Amino acid sequence: MGVFMSDQQAQEQQSGLSRRRFLGVLGAGSALALWGSGSASAKKATSVGETFDTTTVPVNGTFSLPPLPYDYAALEPYIDAETMFIHLQKHHKAFIDNLNTLVKNNEVLLNRSIADLLSNLSSLPAAIQTAVRNNGGGHANHAIFWATMAPNAGGKPAGKLATMINDTFGSFDSFKSQTYAAALARFGSGWVWLSTDASGALKLASYANQDNPYMDGLTPLLGIDVWEHAYYLKYRQKRPEYVLAWWNTVNWGEVGRRYDLVMAK
Repeated sequence: MGVFMSDQQAQEQQSGLSRRRFLGVLGAGSALALWGSGSASAKKATSVGETFDTTTVPVNGTFSLPPLPYDYAALEPYIDAETMFIHLQKHHKAFIDNLNTLVKNNEVLLNRSIADLLSNLSSLPAAIQTAVRNNGGGHANHAIFWATMAPNAGGKPAGKLATMINDTFGSFDSFKSQTYAAALARFGSGWVWLSTDASGALKLASYANQDNPYMDGLTPLLGIDVWEHAYYLKYRQKRPEYVLAWWNTVNWGEVGRRYDLVMAK
């Protein structure tokens, strides 16, 4: 007689098997190095956000891949280690590599930050606008994504950001509900972003592909990646479960810091 497992138990078993296969491919030594990568670098920084923001400004015309401020497995059980590794080292890295190739071949891009490039796309040569939009957007989106998640996180925002969320959306729960609805309504790949204008007014919107609020003259504060590669290994086609789980990873201290920086200008 077979043993009945709930969907959650089957998912957890599959996640465990997937991770064991991943570790087996890497080898024990590589695995130990992998799960710890990035943490030491992050500890040297004044803040996680500053570490990631720095990488969206080129050094000698070159953008770099930011190290994670936590181990790849640190967000489990909400986001699994294998997804984190592939997402950062394959997807995010590809955007940076492509962006650096663009910069190398187009001096008009040299030494300009991602925020500057995305805020002024129409000023770039038409032939490279789409490539900068996709790869520059991909770098910016992911840099903020990693910085605004953390282990043992979740909960609620505090300070000015909390007040503005309540004023704008009616309550924090209403904000979460609207974000959830936007994430599920996004057809295909994209993001849902909480952003702010220069006055501190909050905006919530869904963006296709790697577009983001910089392109609307706004400052992105918190985004959830709803591309399938962000959740498919663990959640398969169940985007709703991923979105609900993601709230447990939100680093509200970092999101609030970003909001306060805008308000201080």
